[in-house]
Amino acid sequence: MNDNSSTNSSTRSEPGELVLSLRGVSKHFGAVSALTDIELDVHAGEVVALVGDNGAGKSTLVKVLAGVHQPSTGTITFRDQTVTLSDPGAALDLGIATVFQDLALCENLDVVANIYLGRELNPLRLDEVAMEVRAWTLLNELSARIPSVRDVVASLSGGQRQTVAIARSLLLDPKLIMLDEPTAALGVAQTAEVLNLIERVRDRGHAVIMISHNMEDVRAVADRIVVLRLGRNNGVFYPDSSNEELIAAITGATENAVSRRADRRQAEQGA
Repeated sequence: MNDNSSTNSSTRSEPGELVLSLRGVSKHFGAVSALTDIELDVHAGEVVALVGDNGAGKSTLVKVLAGVHQPSTGTITFRDQTVTLSDPGAALDLGIATVFQDLALCENLDVVANIYLGRELNPLRLDEVAMEVRAWTLLNELSARIPSVRDVVASLSGGQRQTVAIARSLLLDPKLIMLDEPTAALGVAQTAEVLNLIERVRDRGHAVIMISHNMEDVRAVADRIVVLRLGRNNGVFYPDSSNEELIAAITGATENAVSRRADRRQAEQGA
């Protein structure tokens, strides 16, 4: 079978291998500093959650890593090589795939066509059988709940659409996958389905960066939680970190409704 899934990849990352390292990465838009001296490490088989308030710089950082924006200063190291992500194609060829919040799916096309959109096998004479087999293989590896790969995307639920977008990102076997708000606007059952999917992507050995505002989703799948505030690093936390710590790092306020409620509970228990 003719397969283009290995065009950007020579070897599979070893578990725990440092896949991505940012040092002193800044991004300026004129006089505005969107990112300042960002430090970030991501390892193979690890989910790193990127959290922060609106305007914290999360989306800008993802766009820098996706090749949409170029950093003003700093270095990006990918698998021990200093790299320049000049455009989205360069990032994808290197092994960095991004699933943006809008998913960029064509609702009038079926699952196979969406997974292979722009990467069709033998585009002058489509190899529909090979594409369908590869699509089923990807979805089965992810234990995805897709009724048929010939169903049009318009007939799928929100969770199933997210699954198709993630499967598409895995087509070229990337080393790093970035997910922008993967559970936004999903119901409870669909959210659980997507979180399970993220864990399976991690178990395949991929490094994962996940942006989310939902702390419960972050705690469910993240190995580390990196907080950005006003375009700067503001702490690295873990799933067992308290809500008070996380909210203080995100908002910059050490006293808030959550911390006051926790203090009252502690006082009541002491009494």
